[in-house]
Amino acid sequence: MAALAALSKVCTSLVKPFLKACFRVPTRNLNLLEYQSKKLLEESGVAIQNFRILEGKKDADVLKDFNVNEYVVKAQILAGGRGKGHFDNGFKGGVHITKDRSEVIPLVEKMVGHKLITKQTPKDGILVKKVMVADSINIVRETYLSIVMDREHNGPVLIASPDGGMDIEAVAEETPDRIKTIPIDITAGISRQQAIEVAQFLDFKGPLVERAADEITKLYGLFTKVDAVQIEINPLAETDDGRVISVDAKLNFDDNAQFRQKDIFAMEVHEDTDPKEIEASKYNLNYIAMEGNIGCLVNGAGLAMATMDIIKLNGGSPANFLDVGGNVKEDQVLKAFQILTSDTNVKAILVNVFGGIVNCATIANGIVNATKTMNLQVPLIVRLEGTNVQAAKKILQQSGLKIESAQDLDEAAKKAVRSI
Repeated sequence: MAALAALSKVCTSLVKPFLKACFRVPTRNLNLLEYQSKKLLEESGVAIQNFRILEGKKDADVLKDFNVNEYVVKAQILAGGRGKGHFDNGFKGGVHITKDRSEVIPLVEKMVGHKLITKQTPKDGILVKKVMVADSINIVRETYLSIVMDREHNGPVLIASPDGGMDIEAVAEETPDRIKTIPIDITAGISRQQAIEVAQFLDFKGPLVERAADEITKLYGLFTKVDAVQIEINPLAETDDGRVISVDAKLNFDDNAQFRQKDIFAMEVHEDTDPKEIEASKYNLNYIAMEGNIGCLVNGAGLAMATMDIIKLNGGSPANFLDVGGNVKEDQVLKAFQILTSDTNVKAILVNVFGGIVNCATIANGIVNATKTMNLQVPLIVRLEGTNVQAAKKILQQSGLKIESAQDLDEAAKKAVRSI
């Protein structure tokens, strides 16, 4: 997502009247590894480097029909800086190049099953499970191409620069004339004239203009086919044998299209994501881990922030917060409690719900059910306000369970802090 935010800055910095408010898109959570993105490109006919995926010595047969002049061996993790990284076994570099095929498997063996540490990974690194072995191409020239969903234009915008393989933000700042933006009619799609115009701006010459235009057209086709909000190719390269190749690709997808892009979303990689976050997302819940000892169940991010602030103001510290959203059902409340208490640091739970869309009685029934089902052993403090709150309070009172009620958030926070 950092890449998408960065592109937004680039777009704004073009200092052209019609780009004044450029694109703003919600945060997307789908993460794909490099080889997965390249597979999507390949399926749409986009020219890429040939590659194979290996998980160790057992996959040696995969290379039998893979004869190239030079191999590039790349560890597959969701982080940049792999080439300059190092592994927890002492092996240096997550990217290696060799002309000797017999060296490929030993390189793979030194990567798979070990953690790669780069400037963008957690301190302990990320475990490498797969390695991509690709044809190492000779690049003559690098260009930049991206297609992004632009809210200002109510549709896609193509951004291109002949200065690829480098920080596109720096290009926009230092040489804005080297960046071209073309809004695309989402109903008509990209025209041949537009594709050729972009190819020429990217400084392709002779027959390469048509080849580059073909690649641009295919990339736009992929953009619409997979419900992307961004496709970034950096670099879109010209090779010494006259090819136009998408060497590195980053794709972001519209999470609202998950229902019709199930195969793509099924590929999502969770390398450094808390398992509790993943579990929560399966039930349309949002979970964030903290470092304290009071679990917080809320509805809405604003209420979550206020709840954590009041807990801290009263001398406590939140262990986590779980946002149940506006359409929560009783079974989701049970799951929310299970996820909250799976954190062994949680010594008390504070429920703070304002019932606008949410029916407080639904929350109350969910709390009672969860407390009974789980035989909850930690103190539980509940503050409810809003829709059907009196019925909700009655449900809690008549449950016979040890549930502390609070009239306002400050009282709830004080009770939670004192209960530990």
